[in-house]
Amino acid sequence: MKKLIIIFTLFALLVSQPFAALADDKEVEEGTGVPNYVLNISKENTYPNPTQDLPHLQPSELAQELLDTSNVTIENPELIRILNESSIKGNKFALTLNASIYLGQWPLAYESNETSVNWEYQKVNTNYHDNRGALAPKRIQYVQEKQKKITGGLTAQIANSDEVQKMMMIKATEKTGLPLALSTVIGHGTKKEQVYNVPVKQVGYLNAYVPAANEKGKVTYGEVYVIIKGGKKRIEVKNVTQQGIGAWIPVQDHVALKFYSANQPR
Repeated sequence: MKKLIIIFTLFALLVSQPFAALADDKEVEEGTGVPNYVLNISKENTYPNPTQDLPHLQPSELAQELLDTSNVTIENPELIRILNESSIKGNKFALTLNASIYLGQWPLAYESNETSVNWEYQKVNTNYHDNRGALAPKRIQYVQEKQKKITGGLTAQIANSDEVQKMMMIKATEKTGLPLALSTVIGHGTKKEQVYNVPVKQVGYLNAYVPAANEKGKVTYGEVYVIIKGGKKRIEVKNVTQQGIGAWIPVQDHVALKFYSANQPR
């Protein structure tokens, strides 16, 4: 009888070993920097998240000519869009035309100082099984019980926050290579095939988290003028200021699965 108990115990340990490896925080998918316990659910997600289009704009010939004359770097896609839609045509009075056109105060560019990823940014689900009264291990898997929306955002109030957030997302995406979005939704019933083993006489928990990038840096503001003088045109930026800012930007269609089991009194 004792031999049977020992054999059964060894068998249970061997069965549970492969599943415990899935939740090893130290294992990282080769070449990506993404831990093995972080899974892509873009195909399984029951909520179709729209692709987040990053606002990369190619400056027009005129816009590029103006940008090259600016005394401050300009990267704001919205300001570039306005310059793309503008036109300045010459005439016989062009050589005598002097003009200063005020375009307003703008966030001009964002400089990234630090980018990191919190793989457990926000908990979105828990799958649970009580195996204390069983004679064999029990397998559980991730199944999303309720639809969850995860939204990031800036860590402080700042002028022109939407434009700043988009510039920060562009830089964070370039640095992490991850599909970042200002918000993402995990649909009800979303599941993965990976299974985890709850040992005999233990309670098992499988927690799911949505990761997010933490972006930190500084944004440059300035008052933008288009100057036309003697037939020549240029951009001049006045009253330049800088402000430090941070943001949380969720990773779209990814979940981090963390499994653990424990002995608990009845």
